[in-house]
Amino acid sequence: MAEPWWKALPQDLHRVDERVSSLYIERCHIDRDDNAVIVINRERIVHVPAALIATLLIGPGTRITHAAIALLADSGTAVCWVGEGGVRFYASGIGQARGARLLLRQAWLVTRPKERVAVARNMYAMRFPGEDVSGLTMQQLRGREGARVKRLYQANSQRTGVAWQRRDYKPGDAFAAGDDANRVLSAANAALYGICHAVIMAIGASPALGFVHTGSAISFVLDIADLYKADYTIPLAFELTAAGRTSERDARIALRDRITDGGLLATIVHDVKTLLLPAGDDASDEDLSQLWSDGDAVVAGGTNWAGDPPEEINEAVGMNLVVSGPELTTTEGGT
Repeated sequence: MAEPWWKALPQDLHRVDERVSSLYIERCHIDRDDNAVIVINRERIVHVPAALIATLLIGPGTRITHAAIALLADSGTAVCWVGEGGVRFYASGIGQARGARLLLRQAWLVTRPKERVAVARNMYAMRFPGEDVSGLTMQQLRGREGARVKRLYQANSQRTGVAWQRRDYKPGDAFAAGDDANRVLSAANAALYGICHAVIMAIGASPALGFVHTGSAISFVLDIADLYKADYTIPLAFELTAAGRTSERDARIALRDRITDGGLLATIVHDVKTLLLPAGDDASDEDLSQLWSDGDAVVAGGTNWAGDPPEEINEAVGMNLVVSGPELTTTEGGT
């Protein structure tokens, strides 16, 4: 079997539900020191154990070295490049999943209408415990969910004394519209999306293959995040606004603490697997390195199935395109 590009195997890594949910860094230099990443700014140097972070959010003005990225990838830490304050999401690196079973199962479910509706109904059922939603259409479920969220806003407004008119936000810019409660809620939701994205990637599912949401690269992230807004971001936004803490940083840090106290990472892992897998199947994350054959058959990878390659292929081996910078030499006092 071919040697994997990573060195750490799943059993060597901290489980995603045991990690710190997120770490946001901006205007710093990120490098590596043994098995830790170091975050450097003008005031101090901070060592961060890479394997204990679920997702690293890299904000503007930040530089990161190849060595640091290699360590984070091997540790299964999702790396996300985000905008100012973590609000916009630009790109992400691989999480700690090594196999594809959960992703294949998700793709199978989302491409079959009957199975997709069943998963979507189960998502709504999680928000209406004790109620039978099996006979409701998707339109009826959306209407019931809208009414539930509206009641949540009103109840939290009365509880905290924060005035509330309606949900108001501008996609892509959390602080461009709305009052304080709306802006804090947008910032908290953005942080929640990043955390859900990291967990989904870490366990090997796709952030794009949604069941309720569709058409976005993070449709499944939106599906999963909606399960927790009633318990996390909505009450938090009203409480922070009532206390006069209305910055994006206030929302992000308060949500991080609440997620840690509530054990949300473990809940997300459990809920995603419950929604996607048959009862009793935990979807082991073994890297099988197999090749697909006819029908549902698979054969072993890392095997030369053709025997000796033709001579013309032998002659072509090693041809590639390389872009390389100049050699760096070390001199006294620096590089």
